[in-house]
Amino acid sequence: MKVHNLKIKPQYFKDVVSGIKTFEVRKNDRDFKVGDLMVLETYDNEKFTGGFVNTEITYILDDPKYCKEGYVILGFKLHLEMGGILQ
Repeated sequence: MKVHNLKIKPQYFKDVVSGIKTFEVRKNDRDFKVGDLMVLETYDNEKFTGGFVNTEITYILDDPKYCKEGYVILGFKLHLEMGGILQ
């Protein structure tokens, strides 16, 4: 299991924290695996803003019919019990 620290824009972060956004579209350059953890950290105007949340990858869609070449769609679940700053 790996831990991936990833940037996320504040408007998308709010949707993740509220539970309505349960996926990320990402360049597949990190060898993502089901069970890996993602720490989504708010990033705006070229700086981190302090918010973060812990998630676990539960599904990976890597189908060229639905994903641009080199990209994947990552389904995830929140792990609020692992902490986070929900700004």
